[in-house]
Amino acid sequence: MSDDILWYDRPASLWTDALPLGNGRLGAMVFGDPHHERLQINESTFWAGGPYQPVNPDAYAYLQQVRELIFAGRYAEAEAMAEAHLMARPIKQMSYQPVGDLRIELSHGQDVSGYRRSLDLATATSVASYTVDGVSFLHETFVSPVDDILVMRISADRKGAINGRILIDSPQRSALSKIEPQQLILSGTGKSESGIASALRLTFGIRVINSGGELKAAPGGIDFEAVDELIILLDAATNFRRYDDVSGNPDRDIEERLDRASRRAYADLHRDHVAEHQRLYGGFSIDLGSSPAAGLPTDQRVAEFANGHDPALAALYVQFGRYLMIASSRPGTQPANLQGIWNDQTDPPWGSKYTANINLQMNYWLAAPANLTECIEPLIAMAEDLAETGREMANVHYRARGWVMHHNTDLWRATGPIDGAQWGLWPTGGIWLMAQLLDACDYLDDPETTRKRLFAAAKGAAQFIFDVLVPLPGTDYLVTNPSLSPENIHPHGASICAGPAMDNQLIRDFLTLLRPLAVSTGGEAALVSEIDDILPRLAPDRIGAAGQLQEWLEDWDMDVPEIHHRHVSHLYGLYPSWQIDMDRTQDLAAAARRSLEIRGDDATGWGIGWRINLWARLRDGKHALDVVKLLLSPERTYTNLFDAHPPFQIDGNFGGAAGILEMLVQSKPGQLRLLPALPSEWQSGSVSGLRIRDGIVIDLSWEDGQPTHVRLVGKRDAEVSVIVDDRSIEVSLSALEPRDVDLRRSLGG
Repeated sequence: MSDDILWYDRPASLWTDALPLGNGRLGAMVFGDPHHERLQINESTFWAGGPYQPVNPDAYAYLQQVRELIFAGRYAEAEAMAEAHLMARPIKQMSYQPVGDLRIELSHGQDVSGYRRSLDLATATSVASYTVDGVSFLHETFVSPVDDILVMRISADRKGAINGRILIDSPQRSALSKIEPQQLILSGTGKSESGIASALRLTFGIRVINSGGELKAAPGGIDFEAVDELIILLDAATNFRRYDDVSGNPDRDIEERLDRASRRAYADLHRDHVAEHQRLYGGFSIDLGSSPAAGLPTDQRVAEFANGHDPALAALYVQFGRYLMIASSRPGTQPANLQGIWNDQTDPPWGSKYTANINLQMNYWLAAPANLTECIEPLIAMAEDLAETGREMANVHYRARGWVMHHNTDLWRATGPIDGAQWGLWPTGGIWLMAQLLDACDYLDDPETTRKRLFAAAKGAAQFIFDVLVPLPGTDYLVTNPSLSPENIHPHGASICAGPAMDNQLIRDFLTLLRPLAVSTGGEAALVSEIDDILPRLAPDRIGAAGQLQEWLEDWDMDVPEIHHRHVSHLYGLYPSWQIDMDRTQDLAAAARRSLEIRGDDATGWGIGWRINLWARLRDGKHALDVVKLLLSPERTYTNLFDAHPPFQIDGNFGGAAGILEMLVQSKPGQLRLLPALPSEWQSGSVSGLRIRDGIVIDLSWEDGQPTHVRLVGKRDAEVSVIVDDRSIEVSLSALEPRDVDLRRSLGG
């Protein structure tokens, strides 16, 4: 049996017990109920509203007044004026919507025995098995990335034993438009929101194929009687084509997909699905050791992880994060939102949008090191869209060149400051997105192609920053104003401020990454000159009186209303950035540690995920594992391993899994550090297929807390310094030639 399995001895009773399936576009939550089976369905382009541009034509007229109030220290007044005049119209973005449910009412006895429900991460297949009245039933479900539909098979070991009814419904404005013995089609429309009319049409349908028995059209559904085997093909689609184009034909799309799939045998559908899933999933493995706890149902393992010894659950958590990435972010689909692609509510938490002051970025921390670089493609495509939609926002609100994204976006690529000035008036969301994507290029086999693709969007983001940075009075520094340190309130009754530490760190990273790209592109002397003028004028990180890394230009950290705030924005420089480093900037690293101690370990799910990475960068394996235990607890991890903010947010899954890998391997260009934060509980283990910078893939094994062997292979030549503790070895790599290093011999240990 594969180790990469979630399993349970009872059906799902809550949505957060159900098991997720997806192919990037189509998502399902499978409950596995023997009597009333439910599959809750999502489609990645089904959102509220329609194409819109939430610019506020009055905003620029008040911008300078807000800046002056901030520089005068009148922060509450500045925030009130910003709230009244600088925010987007509408002040809310559109929300991600559920499609509906597939329901299967099974007519058999109530006395169920031998029940087991599982999700095999290696095959992306959900299975429920049980026995009723001496008959063994099997439900198998997957969402194929090849045929682009959901497939469910219900079988039994006695002919004619499958009886019941199939229904589909939706919480949207909808009705069944076709009821036939082998087909149900539901047609509907999306919801209007915040004054933006719905522009999306929804088609949701199934095709049913039976072996033996009979199918009959019935009021609202399909009855099946005395069936040997039942196969249900499901699809959903909208008329969305692009943020500014809703000319699609969902009726035609699902009819064509269901027609094609219905002509194929179940075995062929499943074989091709598994092969394509394995192409991505199979390139990585991790072993942190095992224990008897690994044999328990997954919900019991979560309940006991903090107080027991179950290193295999931490490894499973990494693989589950990889599985979620593959299932919610494939080329040609939308990026993973706050809930990936899984949402059952018409009014979901935080709109289930793309929150770009940490959550969207955290969603993609895992992809590159976990050898899933292909899954970053939807984020790149989103950045290209935002570079278009954000231009009008930059011009109208700031009279700036280039483009801006504040702290959120949605399917329609809205970029304005939303929700309220306390949260939304943060102009560097696009800067963070571009810095992260430019950095991710270094993991790729062919980084230059993607860098060239990103250049136009990156240049536009830089132009915006050049135009909105303003002099800090009495200094030579340039700062953002207005801005804020997400989403923290400082001691002056507001969040709004000038030049928070995170902004300076983000801009520094972004421009440092952009400069060599501008040089290599050629013909960009003006851009290079502007970068060279700005970089030395960004305020450096500062250490406060309590020994902490300052979150703001002023030493306010110890007087904030919420000292244990979930965000640790000013520690971006420690992770994911390398601006703060245990070797090069020891004083700042110590200050970052002090900030973490003051802020505390317990936070929201994603906040804990970030803290794992930060403690790993500080090379404190014991503390990092303590934080992993906080994350893998019933308070922060649901029984299906979804992250609990609470409620569910997928960023904690990706951030926590990335943190576990950061405990094992850390890389900079030209440098690879092995086991930098290995806890004593994981003394022997291995990881293979882990990707590092310079486009290198490594296999690593260790025993007794020390690395024993590493294999490195890349598609380009590279020079890498391999570091263990305070020892290092220089390794030269030739493209496509694996290099094995016996670390015991090479490092003299």
